[in-house]
Amino acid sequence: MSLHAMNRRTFLETATAAAAATLFTSRLGWAAADHKIEKIGVQLYTVRDEMKADFEGTIARVAKIGYKEVEFAGYFGRTGQQVRAVLDKNGLTAPATHVQYDELDDKFPSVIETSKAIGLKYIVCPWIPEELRKSPDIWKKASEKFNHCGEQTNKAGMQFAYHNHWFEFLPVEGKLPYDELLKECDAKLVKMELDLCWITVAGADPLKYFASNPGRFPLVHVKDMKKLPKVTTAGGQDFGDSMNDMTAVGSGILDWKKIFAQSEKAGIKHYIVEHDKPANPFESITSSYEYLNKLRF
Repeated sequence: MSLHAMNRRTFLETATAAAAATLFTSRLGWAAADHKIEKIGVQLYTVRDEMKADFEGTIARVAKIGYKEVEFAGYFGRTGQQVRAVLDKNGLTAPATHVQYDELDDKFPSVIETSKAIGLKYIVCPWIPEELRKSPDIWKKASEKFNHCGEQTNKAGMQFAYHNHWFEFLPVEGKLPYDELLKECDAKLVKMELDLCWITVAGADPLKYFASNPGRFPLVHVKDMKKLPKVTTAGGQDFGDSMNDMTAVGSGILDWKKIFAQSEKAGIKHYIVEHDKPANPFESITSSYEYLNKLRF
């Protein structure tokens, strides 16, 4: 065989192998990066002032941006039926609402009734007030209350959940309150809405919690920050008002691809954008939506 023929055959074999490798790699890459968020949600606390001024108009603007889901933090005097009508008009669903700790006792049956009228799947307690957290055995007491709420919501075809700030990840008498909640709360009755910004602020790793508590996190709050702030046991109780480095999702330091790559293990079903104190709320949630809509993981 001539040197020319050998070179030609070697070239063709090499080219064929390279093409096959490229095709295989591209297929793997496509499969690995094919995941996206189908329904991006937003916590309406982000646009709370706008909601107060123009409830229906604000929800319409949220839908126009592209959001498919909203999470409530108050209904501004409207009934469950009225809220549901506004959602239906704008092609939105509301998977969850935030309900304060003092509404989890005598008022809770009414909360469930309103939630059913709206079509909610989750009722979430967003935090435990600071004065109550000073009382002895508060996390055990809170767990008992949450379990009781979970029994009630399950009977109504819904799920109870708890949303964290950063103080749950700071030690109290040698224990992390968040760990105590995970241990004391029945996993079937109480799920977690993990705020991915606050847990990061506290210096904890959400991926470790996903691994040790698989399926426990059906909802997550998706918000970003430009840099880690200094935290203390007295911090975080102001709902982020002192957190000046919060920013639109995708313009901060959180590695969303790395976090969301573990979504299946975590059990995430609802990705909810939030910014506690945006300078321009609609500009912020638009930027966050555009980033998440393009994100593949």
